[in-house]
Amino acid sequence: MNNGKTIGYIRVSTFEQNHERQLENFELDKIFTDKCSGKDIKRPALVEMLNYVRDGDTIIVHSIDRLARNLDDLRRLVQQFNQKQVVVQFVKENLKFTGEDSPMSNLLLSVMGAFAEFERALIRERQLEGIAIAKKKGVYKGRKKSLDNDQLKALQEKITNGESKTQIAKEFNISRETLYQYLRANNVA
Repeated sequence: MNNGKTIGYIRVSTFEQNHERQLENFELDKIFTDKCSGKDIKRPALVEMLNYVRDGDTIIVHSIDRLARNLDDLRRLVQQFNQKQVVVQFVKENLKFTGEDSPMSNLLLSVMGAFAEFERALIRERQLEGIAIAKKKGVYKGRKKSLDNDQLKALQEKITNGESKTQIAKEFNISRETLYQYLRANNVA
């Protein structure tokens, strides 16, 4: 009989999304929750869970797309868990992967992962089509700017004074890439 822990993994893309529904009917020993995009596997709670799990544990995930959004990442993650003798169970798809690399198990993982990846691509395509239509109608406003005009002036002054770009980004609570985008857009060195 399995003496391992039952661990839940939850991922939502934004802080506003409700993650409570994903595994509400499960009795779990520990839950790892990421509130970020699933575009890659460099997610804090996922990495922490990879280090936490032990032989005999079972990871329960609401659906395949909550763990990974592309087939390569999905296969890699399931394989990593299975190599640690950890079972991965997907509730929505009613699938469980134990590491017993049967041809049927590998096929199911590949097919379901491919469907999840395809579904994500369709959503992204529809999103881009909607944005294009909104732009043609003149109603697309784009993403809200991270910095207002006063903050931008202060940022430019700090750059002119030779302050560290990394430190400036931290001070304004923006990524370095966002800082560089502002600098390029405003022709600041």
